[in-house]
Amino acid sequence: MAAPLRVKRQRAFSPWLFAAPGLVITGAFVLYPFVSTLVNSLTDRRTLVPGRFVGLANYRELLHDDMFWTGLRNSTLYVLGVVPALVVLPLLLALLVRRNIPGITFFRSAFYTPVVASIVAVGLIWVWLLDERGLVNSLLETVGIGRIGFLGDQWLLLLSAMAVTVWKGLGYYMIIYLAALANVPRELHEAAAVDGAGPVRRFLSVTVPAVRSTMVLVAALSSVAAFKVFSEVYLMAGPSGGPAGEDTTLVMLVQRTGTGLTGRVGYASALSVVVFAVTVALMLLVLRADRREEP
Repeated sequence: MAAPLRVKRQRAFSPWLFAAPGLVITGAFVLYPFVSTLVNSLTDRRTLVPGRFVGLANYRELLHDDMFWTGLRNSTLYVLGVVPALVVLPLLLALLVRRNIPGITFFRSAFYTPVVASIVAVGLIWVWLLDERGLVNSLLETVGIGRIGFLGDQWLLLLSAMAVTVWKGLGYYMIIYLAALANVPRELHEAAAVDGAGPVRRFLSVTVPAVRSTMVLVAALSSVAAFKVFSEVYLMAGPSGGPAGEDTTLVMLVQRTGTGLTGRVGYASALSVVVFAVTVALMLLVLRADRREEP
C-alpha cells in the first residue's frame, strides 16, 4: 500500500516541479516588482533614502502636478492618433502582400524590416530626416514649400513621433493579420463576388467580420504600447520632453522623476501605478466594446 501512495504523492507533486522555474521567474521579475512599486507609492522614498509611509500623499500630489496632466494628455493623444492607424493600415497591407505577384517577397521583407530594427536606430534616423537641415526639409525647400520645424513645434513633434510608431509597427501587426486572413474561407469571397459585390463591399462584408477578433487583439496591444510610449518621444524630443517639456509622456515623467541620485522613487512609483491602472482600463474598454458588438 505504501508504494501506490508514494506514486500518488509524486504525481500530485510533479506538475508543481515542472511549473516551479516559471513561477520563480514570474515571482522574482513580475510579482515582487509590482508589489514593491505599490508599497513605494505610499512612501516618500528617494534613491538613497529609505523613506517613510505617507499614505496617499503622492497620489494627491499628482492631482496638482501640471506635468502629470501634460503627460496624461500626451499619452492619451498618442493612443488616439496611433491605434486607429495600426488597426486599419496593417490589415490593408496584409491584403496587399498576400497576393502572389512577382517581387512580392521583397516587399514583405521590406515592410517587416522596421520591426526588427533597433528603436534607437530608427529614432535617430527619423531625427536626422526631420531635422531642420535634414533630408525632408531639404526636399521641401527644393520644391518651394520651405523648411518646417518638425522637431521644434510641440504638436508637429508629437505627430512625428506617432508617425514613427506607426511606421515601425506596421510590419508586426501585418504578420498577425496575415495569419488571420489565412483562415478566412475563399468560398466566402467567391460567393460574394457571384452576388455582385465589388472589392470594397467584399472587404467590409467578408474580410472585416472574419478578422474582427484579430482587430480587437491589435487594438488592445497597440493601445497599451501607445500609452506606454517612451523611446520614440524621448529620442525625438530629448530628455526635456520637447519645447518647455510640453511633449512629455507619462512614462517619460516616471523615468525623469524616479532616476538619478535625488530621484523621487515614491512619487515615480505612484505615477507607475497610474500608468498600470490606465492600461488595464484600456484593455477592459476594448474587450467591452468587442462584446457589445457581438450578436
